[in-house]
Amino acid sequence: MKTAAVHQPPPLSQIVRFGLIGALLAMAAVGWLVTDKRMIGMDGGSATSPGTLGFWVSSWVVMMAAMMFPSIAPMVLMHRRIQQGKRDRGQVVDAGATPLFIAGYLLTWSVAGLVSYTILWAGHEWSPTFLAWDNSGPYVAGAAVVGAGLYQLSPFKNVCLTKCRSPFEFLLAAWRPGRIGALRMGVEHGAWCVGCCWALMVALLALGAMSVGWMIFIAALIALEKLLPAKRVANRSIAVLLVVLGLGVAFAAEDVPGLAVPTKTAGPMKPM
Repeated sequence: MKTAAVHQPPPLSQIVRFGLIGALLAMAAVGWLVTDKRMIGMDGGSATSPGTLGFWVSSWVVMMAAMMFPSIAPMVLMHRRIQQGKRDRGQVVDAGATPLFIAGYLLTWSVAGLVSYTILWAGHEWSPTFLAWDNSGPYVAGAAVVGAGLYQLSPFKNVCLTKCRSPFEFLLAAWRPGRIGALRMGVEHGAWCVGCCWALMVALLALGAMSVGWMIFIAALIALEKLLPAKRVANRSIAVLLVVLGLGVAFAAEDVPGLAVPTKTAGPMKPM
C-alpha cells in the first residue's frame, strides 16, 4: 500500500499526549518495582531454573511491561492519533481500543514467555548440570550473547526493527476497526517486536535470568535502537557491544561488570 499520498493524522492535545506517556511510564515503573521485589537472587544466568509455570508467566508479563512500555510509546500515541482523526471526521470509534491494543501486544509477549519457559525447563530437565557455571554455563551464555549481536545484522532483524520504528506505516497497513481489531493489531505489533527483540531476550536470560540490572541494560538497548534517529548507527553499535560482551562472558566472566558468577548451580525461581 502506498502511503505518500496519505496524510498524517492530526496531533493529539498535550493533555492526551502526556496522559498516555505518563500512564505507560507509570505502568513501567510499577513493573520495575514489582520485578525488583520478585527477582531477588534470580541472577544466576543460564544456570537458573525457571521455577513454576505460573510464577514464570506472571513475572514475565510484569517484566515485559517494565522493559517495553517506554519504547512502544510512539506506536501507542500513533494508534490514539488515528482514532482521534477518525472521531474528528465523524466516524464511530469504539472506546477502549488503545488499551486493547496494548493488551494484544502483551499477549504476544506472553506466548514468547511460554516458549522461553519450555526451553529453559527442558534444558534443566534433560541435563541439570550442563548449564552450571562450572561446566558449560559461561560458554553457553557467551554464545547466546554473541548470537544476539550477530542477529542484529540479519535482514529479518532489519525488517522487524523497521516495522517497530514506523508507527504510522505499520498501523496504516495493519489497521482493523473496533475493539477486536485493536487487539489483533496489538498482537501483530507484538509479533514484529518479538521478531526484533527475541535474541536480546535470549541474551538477557543468559546474562542473568530476570536479573534487574541486566533487564535495565537490555531495555536500554531496545529503547535506543527503536527511538534514536540514526537506526543503522544504533543497530551496528549494539551488535558490536553484544559480541564483545559475549566474548567476555565466555572467556573472562569474572571481569565483566555486573555479571553474577555463581559459585554453584543456581536454585529454582520461587515466588517471593
